Amino acid sequence: MKISSEELHSNLKKFFGFDSFKGDQEKIITHLIEGNNCFVLMPTGGGKSLCYQLPALVMPGTAIVVSPLIALMKNQVDAIRGFISGTQGIANFLNSSLNRTQIQSVKEDLLNGVTKLLYVAPESLTKEENIALLKQIHISFYAIDEAHCISEWGHDFRPEYRNIRQVVEEIGRAPIITLTATATPKVQSDIQKNLCMTDAKVFKSSFNRPNLYYEIRDKSNIKKELIHFIRANSGKSGIIYCLSRKKVEEIAEFLNINGIKALPYHAGMDAATRSKNQDKFLMEEIDVIVATIAFGMGIDKPDVRFVIHYDIPKSLEGYYQETGRAGRDGREGKCLTFYSYKDIQKLEKFMQGKPVSEQEIGKQLLLETVAYAESNRCRRKVLLNYFGEEYTEDNCGNCDNCLHPKKMFDGQQQMCTVIELIESMKENFKAEHLANILAGESNSIIKSYNHHESEFFGIDKEKGNKFWLAVIRQGLILHFLEKDIEQYGLIYVTELGREFNRNPYPLMITEDRTFTNGDDDDDDDVIANAKGNVGGGGGDMNLLSMLKSLRKDIAKRLSLPTWVIFTDPSLEDMSILYPITFDELKGCQGVGEGKALKYGKEFLELIAKYVEENEIQRPNDIIVKSVANKSANKIFIIQSIDRKVPLDEIAERKNLDFFDLLDEIETIVNSGTKINLDYYIKQVVDEDTIDDIFDYFKNEAESDSIQDALDELGREFEEEEIRLVRLKFICEVAN
Repeated sequence: MKISSEELHSNLKKFFGFDSFKGDQEKIITHLIEGNNCFVLMPTGGGKSLCYQLPALVMPGTAIVVSPLIALMKNQVDAIRGFISGTQGIANFLNSSLNRTQIQSVKEDLLNGVTKLLYVAPESLTKEENIALLKQIHISFYAIDEAHCISEWGHDFRPEYRNIRQVVEEIGRAPIITLTATATPKVQSDIQKNLCMTDAKVFKSSFNRPNLYYEIRDKSNIKKELIHFIRANSGKSGIIYCLSRKKVEEIAEFLNINGIKALPYHAGMDAATRSKNQDKFLMEEIDVIVATIAFGMGIDKPDVRFVIHYDIPKSLEGYYQETGRAGRDGREGKCLTFYSYKDIQKLEKFMQGKPVSEQEIGKQLLLETVAYAESNRCRRKVLLNYFGEEYTEDNCGNCDNCLHPKKMFDGQQQMCTVIELIESMKENFKAEHLANILAGESNSIIKSYNHHESEFFGIDKEKGNKFWLAVIRQGLILHFLEKDIEQYGLIYVTELGREFNRNPYPLMITEDRTFTNGDDDDDDDVIANAKGNVGGGGGDMNLLSMLKSLRKDIAKRLSLPTWVIFTDPSLEDMSILYPITFDELKGCQGVGEGKALKYGKEFLELIAKYVEENEIQRPNDIIVKSVANKSANKIFIIQSIDRKVPLDEIAERKNLDFFDLLDEIETIVNSGTKINLDYYIKQVVDEDTIDDIFDYFKNEAESDSIQDALDELGREFEEEEIRLVRLKFICEVAN
C-alpha cells in the first residue's frame, strides 16, 4: 500500500488533531504502510503509540497489538475511542479481564471488520481459540509493544513473548513493528533474532530527555526525605516505585496520614481496585500513586512532575523506562532515587537458587545499576552511553553530579591494597570482612582466621570500613573483582584485577560519596529520624550527649546493653524533635509503646527540663506522623503464637513469605508486645546456637543490627536463626 505525505498529514489531523509528526514518526509509519518490518527505539513520551495507531486506522484489516499489561490495553483503547467518535468497536482488547458476553462482543466486531486495533496479551495470543479466530480475519500488521520483554537481557523479561514469532507464523504472516523505550544493543539484537526480523529497518531516536533531572540520594532518613520532597512539590503529580507490594501499601498509607493524597497500585490487588486507583491518578483526584513496576507502562499522563524510586531498580533499563514517565510533555520532570547497598544485597539474595544463566544476567544488570548509582560522572552521559548513544557535553547541567560535583582522589594505591589482601588469603571472604581487616576493626570471625595478625590489618584505620567498602565496590564495577553470588557473595580477583595490580594507573574515586546500609524502617513501622539533609547532623548535640549519659546510667542500673534501652537513632530523633509527651516519644525511630512506657519517663523529664531551661522552640512543624501498627495480620499472628502454631504454618495460612512473617513479628515486638517463641525456636535452632546468639546480644552487641551479628558470629550462623533469637532476647530482656 502506498500513501502520500499529504494524505498522511490529513489523517493525522483528522484522527488525532495534530498538525505535524514528531521525530521519525512519519518515516516509520510510511515504512510500515508500505509493508515493511520496523524496529522502533524511542524514549518514553516520544510518540511510539502513534507509530502503529495511525497505520492501523488507514490500512485495510485489523492490526494486532501485543501488549504486556491489562492496564496499558485499557488505557490505549480508551484513548483511541476518545479520538474517534462513532463506534466503540474500532479498538478492542482481548484478555482475562473480560467476561463471556464481552468476549463474544469483541469477536463479533472482529469478524464484521469493525475493529482496526486489537490489543492482546502474549498469553491470550497463544490460546488455540484465539488463534482460530484471528485466522478468519485480515491482519494488517503485528505491533509488538514493550518489545524488550522478549529478551532475557531486558529488564522485564516475559517468557511468553518468545513464542510470538511461532504464533504469527501459525495465524498468517504480515509486517511486524516492534517498539520499546529501552533496549541496549545486546537487547536489540536478541529481539530481532527471536522475531526473525534482522532485516527490519531500525529507527532509533535519541535517548536523551534534557528536561529530566536525575538525582541519587543516600537511603537515610527516607520517609522524612519523602515528605519534604513531596511537600516542596505540592499539587504536582508523582509516582513512587517500590520493589515489594508490602512496601507499596505501607508508603501509600504513610503519605495519607501526613496529608498527601496517595493510592497504592500493584499486581496483588484485584483488577477493579487497580483500575479505579489508576483512573483517580489520571483524573488528578490524587497527587501520588505508589506502585510496583507494574504501573505506568503506556499510561498517557504527560504531566507527571516527579518519579521517585524508593528502592533502587534491578537494571538501568528499568530505571530509564520508569524515570521516563516524568515530564512527557517536555516540561519539568524530577527523577529522585534512594540508594543503599543493603538493597543491592537484597536483590542479590533474590537471585540465589535461580538457574546459573539467569543469575549471571541478573548480576551483570545489577552491577551496572550500582555503577550508575555510585558514579561521579554526569548521569545523562552514563545513561546514554549504556544505550549505545554518545553524549558529547561534559556537563548536562541537570543532574546531581553536574550541579554538585564530588571531590575525587586517585585510588590506585588503595585498589592495589585490596587486590593484594585478597590474593594473600587462602580462602575468599565477603566485602564486609575485607573492609573490616583494612580498617583494623576486629571481631570474632576475624580473630578465628587470625586476620588481626595480617600485615593488612588496620593498614589505614583513619579511613574506616565504609571507605574500604566503597573501594571494593569500585573494584567490582571495574571488573577488577568479582562476587560469587552462589557462594555467599565471596569476593575474588579477576585477571583484569591482577593486570591492574601489575601495572597500576590513576584511578579517580569519589572522596565524599559514601552510601549507608539504608534505614531500618523495613523492620520498623515508625518514621526514620529527621536529620535534615542527607548525611548531615541536624540534632542538638548538647541534648544528645545528655540523653546518651542518661541511657548509660539506666543500662548500668538494669544490667542491660545500652541499645536495648534506646538505639542511637532513637536518641538522635529525640535531640531533633524534643518530645515531651509519650505520644511524641512514640514518633521517634525505634520507640514503640512498650519501650516508651518502660524507659521513656526519665528521658521525657530530662528533655522537658532542657527545653524549658534553654527556651527551645520545639519543631512541631517538621514532625512526621508515623503509621500506627494496624496490620490485619497482627491479632492472627499473636493468637497463633499463643497457641504454639509453627511459624511456617502461620506464614502459609496468611500467604506470607517466611521472612515477611518475621518482619511482621518484629514490628509487633518492637511496638512493645511480649510474645514467647521458645516452642518454635527450640525446634529449629540447636541449644548451643541459641546460647551463643543470645549471649552476643546481651554482652557484645553494640546495636540490634542483623548484619553486624552475621559479621561477628561468622558464616556458620544463619540470618533466620539470628533474627529468631534476637526476637527472644528483646521479648525477655527489653520488653
